[in-house]
Amino acid sequence: MPMDPTARAIAESMAAMFPEIDFTRSGTEHRRLLREAAPDVLPGASEPIGSVEDRSIPGPAGEIPLRVYRPVDAGSEPLPIALFTHGGGWVLCDLDSHDDVCRAISNASGAMVVAVDYRLAPEHRFPVGLEDAWAALVWVAEHASEIAGDPARLAVVGDSAGGTLAAALALLSRDRGGPTLACQVLIYPVIDYRFDTPSHRDPGNPHVLQSDEVRYFWQEYLADPSDGESPYASPIRARSLTDLPPALVLTAEFDALRDEGEAYAKRLAAEGVETEATRYEGMMHSFVTFLDALPDARRAVDQVGSGLRRAFER
Repeated sequence: MPMDPTARAIAESMAAMFPEIDFTRSGTEHRRLLREAAPDVLPGASEPIGSVEDRSIPGPAGEIPLRVYRPVDAGSEPLPIALFTHGGGWVLCDLDSHDDVCRAISNASGAMVVAVDYRLAPEHRFPVGLEDAWAALVWVAEHASEIAGDPARLAVVGDSAGGTLAAALALLSRDRGGPTLACQVLIYPVIDYRFDTPSHRDPGNPHVLQSDEVRYFWQEYLADPSDGESPYASPIRARSLTDLPPALVLTAEFDALRDEGEAYAKRLAAEGVETEATRYEGMMHSFVTFLDALPDARRAVDQVGSGLRRAFER
C-alpha cells in the first residue's frame, strides 16, 4: 500500500529540519546538532502520568541515570516493570527524546517503565552501552522493592537500536542465568549488522532512516567490524534462540529495518519462542514517536501495552 500521507508529511518535514547524517562528522557532533534541532524536530512530552522520578544507580564505570515512570492510577501494590532502552543508532537520543513514548507505554500497560540512559558511541562502543543496560536490568531485578516494583514481573522494551539492546538483554538473561523475563518487546529493531536484506535495498524506503545511515551507526557503534558477529550486537547471529522469553516484534512497511526485524520474529517462532509479529502498513521508521499525529502510533503503543499485560498476567 502507499505510504500514509501524514507519515509521509512527517518524514518530509524531518528531512527538511533534521541534521543530515554526514559521514565525515563524528557521532558526537551529530548528537550536538540533534539536540540543537530537537525542539523543531521531536514532539514534546505531554501525556499525563502517575509520576516520573529521575534517579541513578551504580554502573560498570560510574553512575547510570534512570527515569522511572508510574502509570496513572497505579495503586499501592508493587507494579510490574518494563526496562526501556531508547533508539538513536547507539549514538543519538536520550531519556528526554523518548519521554512521551515511555509515558504512553506505562499508561497502556499499567506497568512501571524504567528508562536507562546508557552510554553512547562513539565515545563508548559496543558492548559498553549494552553492559550499562544489563547493569540496569540486574539492579531493577534486585532492588525492585526500592521503587515499588515486582521483580517477578519483568520485561524489556526497546525501539530501533534500543530494540537491539532489548533483544540482546533477553539473550544475556538466558546465557547468564537470569533475571527471568516475562516478555521482550522489539519495536522496529536493528537485528543484523550486515544490513543486506531487500528492505535495505528498496528505493522506496528512503524515509527517516536510510540504509547508508544504518551503516554509519554500525561504524560508530562497533569497536571492530568483527564485533558485528556477536549475537549481543546482532541477535540473529545467535546459534540458538531457544529458551528466550515471549516476543512482540513490531515493524514498519517503509523502513530499511523491516525485513531483518521480521526475519528475527520468524526465527524466534521457528525455534519455539512464543512470538507475535505485526507490520504497520504505510508507516515509516520511528512512527511510534509521533503519538499525537499518527493513529497507528497510538495503536502500536496500545498493542505493546496489551502484550505486556498478558505477559505479566502469566
